Amino acid sequence: MLPRKKLSTTIGASNYAYLRDMVKAGRAASVGQAVDRTVETARRLDNRVTLERQTAVYFKGLTSKAAAEETDLEDVLSAASQEMDFDQP
Repeated sequence: MLPRKKLSTTIGASNYAYLRDMVKAGRAASVGQAVDRTVETARRLDNRVTLERQTAVYFKGLTSKAAAEETDLEDVLSAASQEMDFDQP
């Protein structure tokens, strides 16, 4: 487990209530863990937004030949995924 850092701050009452509700619902063992999980979720969302933005920039900058190659690759991967059984372990 990574070392923990001390965080001493004040937060809004509704945010604290949300964290406590996470603990009461069993989604976190403590308020500290609830903060960790909430921050992890926010970071994942930020990472998705960054990836979406970078992907859009990538595709916008492609030459027509490269775009055609990407489309061909997309078609091949799509066809291959149709043959996969995602319900199998």
